[in-house]
Amino acid sequence: MRNETIQTELTVIGGGLAGMNAAIAAARLGRTVALVHNRPVLGGNSSSEVRVWVCGATAHGTNRYARETGIMGELFVENQYRNPEGNPYFWDLTLLEAVRAESNIQLFLNTDVHEVEAVGEAEDRKIISVTGWMMGSERRIRFESAMFLDCTGDGLVGFLAGAKYRIGREARHEYHEDWAPEVADDITLGSTILFYTKDAGHPVKYVAPSFAKDITKTTIPMKRVIRSGDSGCHYWWIEWGGELDTVHENERIRDELWSVIYGIWDYIKNSGQFDADHMTLEWVGALPGKREFRRFVGDYVLNQNDIIAQRPFEDRIAFGGWSIDLHPPQGMYSTESGSKHLHADGIYHIPFRSLYSANVSNLLFAGRNISASHVAFGTTRVMATCAVIGEAAGTGAALAVQHGVTPRDVYRRHLAELQQTMLRQDASIIGLRSTDELDLARRATVTASGELRQLAVERAAEPLQLAQDAGLLVPVAPELQELELLLDASAPATLEVEVWSTGRGENFVPHKLEVSGTAEVGAGERQWVRVPLGWRPETPQHAFVVVKANDSLTLHLSHEPQTGVLSFIKGQAALVSKDLEDHQPDQPVVQWSMKKLVRKPFCFRLHPETSAFTADKTTDGYLRPYEQPHLWISNALAPGQTASLELQWEQAVTVQEVQLVFNDDVNEDLINLHHHHTAFPIIPELVRDYRLEAMIEEGQWKVVHEEKANRKRKRVHRLDVPVTTDRLRLVVEATNGSPCAEVIEIRVYA
Repeated sequence: MRNETIQTELTVIGGGLAGMNAAIAAARLGRTVALVHNRPVLGGNSSSEVRVWVCGATAHGTNRYARETGIMGELFVENQYRNPEGNPYFWDLTLLEAVRAESNIQLFLNTDVHEVEAVGEAEDRKIISVTGWMMGSERRIRFESAMFLDCTGDGLVGFLAGAKYRIGREARHEYHEDWAPEVADDITLGSTILFYTKDAGHPVKYVAPSFAKDITKTTIPMKRVIRSGDSGCHYWWIEWGGELDTVHENERIRDELWSVIYGIWDYIKNSGQFDADHMTLEWVGALPGKREFRRFVGDYVLNQNDIIAQRPFEDRIAFGGWSIDLHPPQGMYSTESGSKHLHADGIYHIPFRSLYSANVSNLLFAGRNISASHVAFGTTRVMATCAVIGEAAGTGAALAVQHGVTPRDVYRRHLAELQQTMLRQDASIIGLRSTDELDLARRATVTASGELRQLAVERAAEPLQLAQDAGLLVPVAPELQELELLLDASAPATLEVEVWSTGRGENFVPHKLEVSGTAEVGAGERQWVRVPLGWRPETPQHAFVVVKANDSLTLHLSHEPQTGVLSFIKGQAALVSKDLEDHQPDQPVVQWSMKKLVRKPFCFRLHPETSAFTADKTTDGYLRPYEQPHLWISNALAPGQTASLELQWEQAVTVQEVQLVFNDDVNEDLINLHHHHTAFPIIPELVRDYRLEAMIEEGQWKVVHEEKANRKRKRVHRLDVPVTTDRLRLVVEATNGSPCAEVIEIRVYA
């Protein structure tokens, strides 16, 4: 046996998406990191060993403009390019390469940490080291660091260090949560094993093992959806163990899940009720995907009321948007719906105080073990949300090391630095504006070769009868005087339109009726009908335009998306049986669905011209839609035509680094194991070819950097030789498919 000691500034235990993102975030800030994982591949429940798809704030397209950015966003976009079919092994490679790209990370796979050295009293503990055993290598490795991050999911490191934690459900009175039980208990969400199937192209027989369960003698067929062509996460409901100890009875839970999987397959193959002659099992998991165990106690415990109220914490450092998604304790054997869902009106915020221990001074955590009640955990537990939490925890840990303080001191004394550091890294914080004094672009006057001023979508591709209310989300800057819609009318009719404000900058649902208007429509096809409205909000913001149902009218959809515009239908039928997923009624984000209308806006014209996409939006400090779209859009480019964005200073500045953030359409729902197909490998709105130029003499532009075939959202260009200039411009030569150049942010550093 070999004994080793590894000394780094941070040790991250757990290589799921939370731990990965934490390690990468800290490494990019110059900290040395040991990333320790007890499995042979990274990704945790998303890896090829378990194969759960990575869900997050988009909630499978329920929330608008909600896909994660930062490191998780990079992984989504990279996987979309490399792995559009959703191969789980290629996802493993995407994650491995992301970690290996960081020279400050030492990666230790197959290393199970089960010893912790900690000192101090119960209320003031400190971790000195953790020790793990590297399986297959006979190496016993001790990790010594200033900061430790428990991203293990089960929370073993924090537990061994003496960190305060909870298991199970809190009583309703503790946080006044409607969805909590009256009396606290030890019930958790259960574990799941998934399986994959395929068509072998020839008859395949199946002989069930002796331990396979006869599911016809259970309650499973009563409330669960079984189809021969389904596999993978369609069977998320194969869940059990919520009434057991999901860690110490892990083997028992695995055996029960296996018995059901092989029993379900016996039912599909041999009951005669399914067309499954050529179907075979391609893969069955051997590792239960756990949903819940310990949740640590931090300086703040996130709860249901924070989620539903979308509380804008002063120390917000991440966001989520998955519903509060809780499952019955009996799992697959329950006669209740497999899950019940409670949605907020949009995304919600997560505070930094929920990411560090209340009593272990150098312990942070990220993932499903953060400081949250059981009910709030019902939404924070999904992996893309765990990932953005990981980036925040890693950033906070890096700053704690840099300043030689505790994570609590980062909150108390360095909160603004934490948030601004994350924004500089393009991390996912909603509604927070950059105030970076080092960013020279903030002092510049910004102009462009052209700006999108007339907001309209005119090319029709698909009719849609107005049998239900329709919705159109548009930016209003500065006012909305009139709206034109392209209509067919089977008979004379009255077109009724309402304009609603959305209530909050992060919400995109109708909240308050502001104005309404009508127009008389004669019978006929392809008519542009103008409706007077007249709304001028105090500040530019989104409007949710409701077009009232009328069976005599037909709208037209375009297949050409327009950034800043979304379309909706109210009251679409549920895509999933209520027996399987019970979404609570009267929730606007559910009532108003865009799922069938993604990238298909209604044909419309907005009057007057808009100022929503002007050049100065690239330095307004916002990285995501919040009240406004917050990006520059050029005029449509003819073949061979360029568009440019220019920064001019009153006095010359020295430029060393330029950071660019391009539009990767955070409304597009990307996923690692594609349960839906995204038609393009690269987001079309992303700028493809561009160059940076500096004015070196009056009238003479010098190319200081040139880029071809870009497919990423954020690019950082550090110039080999600093340039002193009073004018700098970005010249966009081509996009990945969009007719316009679209830029969210430009930053310039000396």
